[in-house]
Amino acid sequence: MLNFTPLFRRLLRTRFIFMRQNLEQTARKPDHLPDVIPVFPLTGVLLLPGGQLPLNIFEPRYLDMVNAALASDRIIGMIQPNQMSSGSKAPSLHKVGCAGKITEFSETSDGRYLITLTGLSRFAVSEELSAATTYRQVKADWNNYSSDITPQTCLGLDREHLHRLLKDYFSKEELDCDWSAVEQTSDNKLITCLSMICPLEPLEKQALLEAECCKTRGKMFIAMMEMAVNSAGHNADTHH
Repeated sequence: MLNFTPLFRRLLRTRFIFMRQNLEQTARKPDHLPDVIPVFPLTGVLLLPGGQLPLNIFEPRYLDMVNAALASDRIIGMIQPNQMSSGSKAPSLHKVGCAGKITEFSETSDGRYLITLTGLSRFAVSEELSAATTYRQVKADWNNYSSDITPQTCLGLDREHLHRLLKDYFSKEELDCDWSAVEQTSDNKLITCLSMICPLEPLEKQALLEAECCKTRGKMFIAMMEMAVNSAGHNADTHH
């Protein structure tokens, strides 16, 4: 598969850095959103429109997938397996994922691919195809996600409240943060980055992905931070 978790754990637990250039990129409407896309099922990994997701790929079937994407439209769908499915060699998929375009690519001396996906738009899975490829493919329905192409920049967040929550949350999770970058980042880009990179539970990540709009996602993310911080405070009290 791919060695994703150690990469982000190391990133999260050493420096929490917002790359200004990457964060301020906007999701551009592609010339064509294909009816069929390859999908990369990965638990706990979230891609959102406008976000950037680095991936370290070495499993043969996903090397095949990247090769095929590079030879066509460079689009890959990130989606989580459904944790409720059992007894199946290939677990079922959640009904909603997010398609990204390969915007950075390099090959290592040992044959791995280092790629970056830039989120384009969410999609609903109409059906999974019985593909002859080694990787999975789905029919993608884009109809409900036209707003992903032109996301809002201001969500009306209470930035002071969010800042306090993040201070407590990062302290709890032993994360460092470039606070000047946080302050200079627009609401939507901030929530996008935080939703993708914070170590939330898979179902929490899925809920953020499926939020009706970015404003709803912002409110949902703040509620999750409040629950995490309050839970940490309650657990600390019970140990005294």
